[in-house]
Amino acid sequence: MSEPASAVTTHVLDAARGRPAAGVPVVLQARTGTGWRVLAEARTDADGRVRQLGPARLAAGVYRLVFDTDAYFTATATTGFYPEVSVTFRIGDPGGHHHVPVLLSPFAFSTYRGS
Repeated sequence: MSEPASAVTTHVLDAARGRPAAGVPVVLQARTGTGWRVLAEARTDADGRVRQLGPARLAAGVYRLVFDTDAYFTATATTGFYPEVSVTFRIGDPGGHHHVPVLLSPFAFSTYRGS
């Protein structure tokens, strides 16, 4: 039996090393009227992916993924400029899947809406 799909997944690639970024702590949060509420926490696997992160369905709204890049850089004996990467995004289709990848290096990062 397969695991239920998560509404949000992510993938972190270490662009400087040319390989997946394993062990990156990731937190999924939802915007509330007074701040942010934690929905799920995970770590990237050996392939740099988090396949199970939060519920299978999320209401329309604003969410963010917070990546603890300092923990990753420390574990790889690298000094990074960004101790944390926060990617805020909007879900308009509650039934859809939202893949939010991050390309990471010690002095830069980028993201895009994946599939």
